Amino acid sequence: MSALSIRYEGHRATITLTQPEVRNAFSDEVIAEITAAFREVGAREDVRAVVLAAEGPAFCAGANLNWMRRMADYTREENLADAGKLAEMLRVIYECGKPTIARVQGDVYAGGMGLVAACDMAVAADTAGFCLSEVKIGLIPATISPYVIRAMGARAAHRYFLTAERFDAQEALRIGFVHEVVTPDQLDARVDALVKALASGSPNAMRAAKRLVLQVAGREIDAGLIAATVEGIADIRASSEGREGVQSFLQKRKPSWLA
Repeated sequence: MSALSIRYEGHRATITLTQPEVRNAFSDEVIAEITAAFREVGAREDVRAVVLAAEGPAFCAGANLNWMRRMADYTREENLADAGKLAEMLRVIYECGKPTIARVQGDVYAGGMGLVAACDMAVAADTAGFCLSEVKIGLIPATISPYVIRAMGARAAHRYFLTAERFDAQEALRIGFVHEVVTPDQLDARVDALVKALASGSPNAMRAAKRLVLQVAGREIDAGLIAATVEGIADIRASSEGREGVQSFLQKRKPSWLA
C-alpha cells in the first residue's frame, strides 16, 4: 500500500502523505516513495510548483515505531546506509528543480521537521505544533540539521535541539521556520496564492533563481562569488526565455510561458 499520492492539476503537483493512522511517520519504504515522488515531479516540464501536504491531524511525526524497532538492532554500517537514504531524500527535495511548498496542516516532529525545512516555502495552520524531540530518546537531529538550521538559524537551533521543547506555529513563524501562519480554513487559499505567484514566472528563471539561493547562501562575498553572479545574469539574459521576457515587457504583452 502506497504511503502517498501524487495529483497533477494544471502547473501544480501535489504530493500528499496518506498514512494518518501512523501520523505520516517515516519508514525506509516511505522515504523511498517520497524520494521517487520528488524526482518524478521535478522532471516534468509541465510542473511549475510542488506542494507537499499530508492527511490527518499530523503532518509528519518522524520515524515510525516499526522502523525504530528495526534500527535499534542495526550495526553502525547498517545505520550509515539507513541514514544515507534519509539524507538523499532531503537532498532531492531541497534541490528539486521546481519551487516547493510545505502545506503544514498539523504537528511536525523530529524527522518531519526536515521535510518542512527542505521545502522552499512553508505555510502552517495556527494549530500546528513543532518539536525536535531527538535528545529525549538519546539521539540527535543530525541528518536533518543542514536544512533545519538554514531554516530557523543557529541561535534557535541551539535552543530547540537541546531542550526538545514543543513550540507553536507562531514561534515557528518568529524564528523563520515557516513563512506564514493562518487559520486551518485559510490554509488552502494561502497555498493556492503562492502557487499562482509561482506559475507566473519563467520556468527557466525559476530554476536558476532557486540554484542562485543554494549557491550564494552563506558564502563569503569574494571575487569568486561575484564572478559567478555576473556569469549567472549574463547567461539568463542570453537565454531564450530571458530574451522573451524582456521583449514581452518592453512590448507590453504576456510572455510566451503565460500565453
